Amino acid sequence: MKFPKVYSLEVIATIIGCEFVGDKDFSVMGMNEIHVVESGDIVFVDHPKYYDKALNSAATIILINKNVECPTGKALLISDDPFRDFNKLTNYFKPFQFSNTSVSTSAKIGEGTVIQPNTFIGNHVVIGKNCLIHSNVSIYDHTVIGDNVMIHAGSVLGADAFYYKKRDAGFDQLLSGGRVVIKDNVGIGALCTIDKGVTGDTTIGEGTKIDNQVHVGHDTVIGKKCLIASQAGIAGCVIIEDEVTIWGQVGTTSGITIGAKAVILGQTGVTKSVEGGKSYFGTPIEESREKLKQLANIKKIPEILNKIK
Repeated sequence: MKFPKVYSLEVIATIIGCEFVGDKDFSVMGMNEIHVVESGDIVFVDHPKYYDKALNSAATIILINKNVECPTGKALLISDDPFRDFNKLTNYFKPFQFSNTSVSTSAKIGEGTVIQPNTFIGNHVVIGKNCLIHSNVSIYDHTVIGDNVMIHAGSVLGADAFYYKKRDAGFDQLLSGGRVVIKDNVGIGALCTIDKGVTGDTTIGEGTKIDNQVHVGHDTVIGKKCLIASQAGIAGCVIIEDEVTIWGQVGTTSGITIGAKAVILGQTGVTKSVEGGKSYFGTPIEESREKLKQLANIKKIPEILNKIK
């Protein structure tokens, strides 16, 4: 998430009420999660396991809960609770904006687009030309939709990421300040849920078709001309490359990549990254031919035991 202008390190420290290490005029341009940070971004880290990863990332401002040596060319924000202060920044730069109309006056809707009754279009949403948005769809703030997109009834675009920190009193949610971006010619079935990015974009590529009752987690990027069948659950921060086919009731873990033109057969648990151009099945996931051989061999076990007797 990029800020509307460049801020100084001192100003950012003042917003969250913390100390800083570095030039008070050090440039701060935005904030992002570790997997999408760029120069000028803030990244937060609150666990020793990830200190080195954050300090050595592309981020040039590290929001951290320990006094450490500041890497050359970077700056530190020293906080007793980086998770809390990251939320403060999200709330400061992307606060919740109340809406009292079904279609926000700040939304931009292209020529030829049809919005069916009882649909909610949030603040600063952009919808392209010749789209069809069926009834009872909810499109949250800042969502971007291309041309010739169809969204069926009851789908929700832009809900918060499922991202929590466990506290003694319960769970604190990491606020989401990202977007959902839907490219041209995408089809989204009924009752689908596509979460926005925490700080970046959840993206559905051009020409991809999504069946009913599919969930897409935060910051996931789905490529062009993919097919995703009903009841699939795609976790956060997943990369699905072009022309992947995912059949029904597939589930994935977070942070993996599914290579281009891979086929994931129904009820597979995608527990790791997989190469493109192959067919996969089972939990844990394996190439489908190998997995089906294993299942065939398991059926032979009673026959083998009878021979041993």
